[in-house]
Amino acid sequence: MSHNEVVDSTQPLEFQTEKSRLNILGFWIFLGAEIALFGTLFATYFVLTGRLADGPGPAELFELKGVLIETFLLLTSSFTCGIAIHEMRRGSRKGLMTWFILTMLLGLGFLYFEVEEFIHYVHEGASLQTSAFWSGFFTLLGTHGAHVSLGIGWMSMILIQLARHGLNSTTARKAFIISLYWHFLDVVWIFIFTGVYLLGMVM
Repeated sequence: MSHNEVVDSTQPLEFQTEKSRLNILGFWIFLGAEIALFGTLFATYFVLTGRLADGPGPAELFELKGVLIETFLLLTSSFTCGIAIHEMRRGSRKGLMTWFILTMLLGLGFLYFEVEEFIHYVHEGASLQTSAFWSGFFTLLGTHGAHVSLGIGWMSMILIQLARHGLNSTTARKAFIISLYWHFLDVVWIFIFTGVYLLGMVM
């Protein structure tokens, strides 16, 4: 932090400097671009729905149990991420780091079940090359899964910075931004759960 930077101690730690406020605003704009990306992928998926060629349909392969486990893990991770930010605002670095680690573990659990699900589909004859529908499905779900993987790596980097530099306006800003990113991924998953899986099961 610059020595000449004005600190507004009446604000939460992550908003106390102008640079932090601008960085957070910039990240909201970035999320707007992410919404456009996922909006395009959803639109492509829905356009390709029903174009199965000779491959299996979603109602044949989608299993509610596995999807519910993935949903539970990811939505619970959003809850733990929220608690992490609450701990940060209480000034507890240990609490912030502990809840971030739990969030990462839940994210890893989500990825494990998602990869397992993909392997099952491929074994059942549904891959990227099977049909236009499955290409759209794997592209949409794969992009979301890649974002979750990125979020876990990003969060681990912030944990290292928190361990080295402690809780200050810079690390607080970074922790707050990754929490926005994580909540965004959960919102995208809710659309995937309802628009892809639930609709796919009744098709």
